[in-house]
Amino acid sequence: MLTIAGRKFRSRLFGGTGKFSSPEVMKAALEASGCEMVTVALRRIDLNNPADDIMRVLDRDRYLFLPNTSGARDANEAMRLARLARASGGGEWLKLEVTPDPRTLLPDPIETLKATEILVKEGFKVLPYMNADPILALRLQDVGAVAVMPLGSPIGTNQGVLTRFQIEIIISQAQVPVIVDAGLGAPSHVAEAMEMGADAVLVNTAIAVAGDPVRMARAFAMAVEAGRIAYESGLGAVSKDAAPSSPEDGLGFLR
Repeated sequence: MLTIAGRKFRSRLFGGTGKFSSPEVMKAALEASGCEMVTVALRRIDLNNPADDIMRVLDRDRYLFLPNTSGARDANEAMRLARLARASGGGEWLKLEVTPDPRTLLPDPIETLKATEILVKEGFKVLPYMNADPILALRLQDVGAVAVMPLGSPIGTNQGVLTRFQIEIIISQAQVPVIVDAGLGAPSHVAEAMEMGADAVLVNTAIAVAGDPVRMARAFAMAVEAGRIAYESGLGAVSKDAAPSSPEDGLGFLR
């Protein structure tokens, strides 16, 4: 079972709430995924309005809402959004996103570190979205991030784990959970991340834009479980040399 900041999660698949064709499809897909934590963009949700499209279909007793600061261009904007979210009942959990370039949506490492340090001191449980930078991951951990969320590839690209080498280093060094986020476009991508030893993954676009989001959500859930079991079971070593799977003893009669 995964534990983040003292809270336990049975599912290692976290979901998102953007890009679905309707609130009802989003609800059905999240239920099929089995996820227990969903991220919500503070720009798109009114946490005080029960009639809000997201609030009316998602049960907050079932899901831990993880408000995100999507759209923030610097630390000040992200902190302002975080404080507004908490004042509106969004709680202390926060996915911190600082993405100044709308073309790449890559996170700003300096502003992310700055905002994390301040928000942690204010009592937030901060999960920063970050470049797959092992040094930055350690810095974020040191200032109090409860998990780190390195990107597999840029948001919404569905290109998979292009940052595998760096994420492997982050996983080997981290003292907090590592949640691979962004760019995971197929169940095989999340299985790869989980086989590497990631503690969890977050998937939104690949499920939301699928031809059948509900079935795709189930496929992602199965891949997460398979990848985790494989990691815990111990994968065989990779070798450049071929090795027979059966012993060669007893074949003397053929010679």
